[in-house]
Amino acid sequence: MTITRLKTLLGAATIAASFMGGAAVANADSLEAIMQVGKERTAEARASQTKIDRLADETRDLLADYKTVMKQVEGLRVYNARLDRQIANQERRIADIDQSISNAAIIQRQIPPLVTRMLDGLDQFIDLDMPFDLDTRKGNIEAVRANLDRSDVTSAEAFRQVLELYSIELQYGRGIESYSDTIQVDGASREVDMLRIGRVALIAQTTDGAETLAWNNDNDDWETLSSADYSAAVRKAVRIAKKQATIELLNMPIAAPEAN
Repeated sequence: MTITRLKTLLGAATIAASFMGGAAVANADSLEAIMQVGKERTAEARASQTKIDRLADETRDLLADYKTVMKQVEGLRVYNARLDRQIANQERRIADIDQSISNAAIIQRQIPPLVTRMLDGLDQFIDLDMPFDLDTRKGNIEAVRANLDRSDVTSAEAFRQVLELYSIELQYGRGIESYSDTIQVDGASREVDMLRIGRVALIAQTTDGAETLAWNNDNDDWETLSSADYSAAVRKAVRIAKKQATIELLNMPIAAPEAN
């Protein structure tokens, strides 16, 4: 009886050991599978993170490129706006030039009559002015008149020449000048040294200094001056005008200004 129970217990222990061994083997397989799954998930997570990092880098690069392109676009907008303004200004200038060209023909026709009137006025002014450098002044007017009929002298050039004559006449009113000339006094010719002081006095002194005369614009004739009062002063003024003496104050026969 006892031997039989022992055999039974041994058999049960053997079965239990077999069962526990099988369970241990099963648990080992399950743990290996779990670890394998963990490794796979870790690998997948690592791959996913790598992909995320790559996408993040690509996104940053794209954002940087986008910002750069936007700056370029903004610069182009400013540049295009400036070009638009320049084009608008050029179009306005073109319109003004077209208008000027349209008026050029009218102006071209008006210049010759204007130049003629200006020459006539200047000629009349010289006739009414003191009689100094008449040959030169009248000759300049006749030269410009002759140019009006020349085909190689444009209207603009003729107008410029007239303006130059007016400028020369303006300069005569400034400064002092002396030159040799021949004048008619009481029907006789006299060789004289002429002294012009602006347009306020025109004085003549014979070369021997014996006679000193001043032009009277009211009488349109020469009148004799007192030698004692003016002879030495005029002689000194002639030397000053020729830059042969230093400038100083002199007593000159200047006509008093007329009240208007």
